[in-house]
Amino acid sequence: MRGDQVVAVAVTGQWSSTVPVDGSGRPTGPCVMWMDTRGARHSRALVGGRVQGYRARAVVEWVRRTGGIPSPSGGDAVGTMLHLERDEPEVASATRFYLEPVDYLTMRFTGVPAATHASMFPRWITDNRRTEVLAYDPRLLGLLGVDEAKLPPLVATGSVVAPVAAAVAAELGISPKVQVVNGLPDLHASTVGAGCLSEHQAHLAISTTTWVSCPVSRKKTDLFRQIAAVPGLWQGQYLMVDNQRTSGRCLEWLRDQVVAAPGGLVDGSPPTYEALVELAGTAPAGSGGVLFTPWLDGENSPVEDARARAGFHNLSLHSTRADLVRAVLEGVAYNARWLLEAADHFTGHRLDPVRLIGGGIQADLWCQVLADVCERRVERVADPVLSGLRGAALFAGLVLGEVDRAEVHGLVPVDATFEPQPANRAVYDRLFAEFPRLYKTQRRMFHRLNGS
Repeated sequence: MRGDQVVAVAVTGQWSSTVPVDGSGRPTGPCVMWMDTRGARHSRALVGGRVQGYRARAVVEWVRRTGGIPSPSGGDAVGTMLHLERDEPEVASATRFYLEPVDYLTMRFTGVPAATHASMFPRWITDNRRTEVLAYDPRLLGLLGVDEAKLPPLVATGSVVAPVAAAVAAELGISPKVQVVNGLPDLHASTVGAGCLSEHQAHLAISTTTWVSCPVSRKKTDLFRQIAAVPGLWQGQYLMVDNQRTSGRCLEWLRDQVVAAPGGLVDGSPPTYEALVELAGTAPAGSGGVLFTPWLDGENSPVEDARARAGFHNLSLHSTRADLVRAVLEGVAYNARWLLEAADHFTGHRLDPVRLIGGGIQADLWCQVLADVCERRVERVADPVLSGLRGAALFAGLVLGEVDRAEVHGLVPVDATFEPQPANRAVYDRLFAEFPRLYKTQRRMFHRLNGS
């Protein structure tokens, strides 16, 4: 694309991490990622207690206003921000704004600090019952103990923040008249990129993590299953939010730490993912009875437990390498079914069909396993790794009035559809019945072995 063809800039990326910057938008320290739990003790002091790990009063204060609550594990934007503010005084004193990554990049394009209810929701400091109110909630700010002056001004989701800064335009070879729209978290961009803008049109991501989402019409929270509705893409719309912490990452772990590690299952260079999936395809549905629980980094939804850990179960002398690899694919699918059933309960609708995005679903076998295990039709969008980028571009078109909402579903191509295979239903139903039970029976062990 030529520079003179660019009409807008839209940024998307991960949420719930913190970039500390000075007044010009330059970092004053490293970005603190959502997997960084150094702020856990501050988060526990803020909200920790005995009701699902939370203090009852804190639940009431936060959930009523925001729809969610800071995680006592510290693995969210509240934990990262509190860590910087309280544990790294040199960074904190030099910092003008604590920004989400998408808002940091938007500021680098424009020089203008700005955030939205959508980008700031993992900080749980906006009253999400009234997303038209572009202000932080004073009660929640007081509980958090963070100076409001260190937070970027709020603009409406679906806003043009500013034209691209002249120096940036010159460096990139684009016009200084190019408009920069507000940054979108990956959930929001993926919703657009999957073409799922109507209520209960669902998509499922298999990338580093997994989530299931769809638009819903009202703010709602299910604390027992760790699902909430957060501010969506425009006024009066919300998106279901949940997260399973490791999915595609499990296959990466198997390849790098087990299969191709020194003394592992193969010699020489690590196999490609295609080779692993091909090997998995030689094992029968159900992996010879082997079950893999994919909680390599704990779990968020439908249970929140940072201490949960992964495992292979029901191994025997007859278990093969192909069984182990296929069990990882199936274990991620069981986890997705567990989450989908919780999402069905949350929305009051069976979410079927489901569109698939993310790097993991490039493999036909994994798509078919998801369809079989979850017992619903799945549709893989074309170029699934680029769904977020497609969503950011379509979002820019929506903001500038070049694309109509009703057009988006049809503008996103689907390259394959997978229907559940009845022949595999019995074996997957039998194995899935054991999957949530494994967590329940091992929960106390996880807590004994992985901290109090």
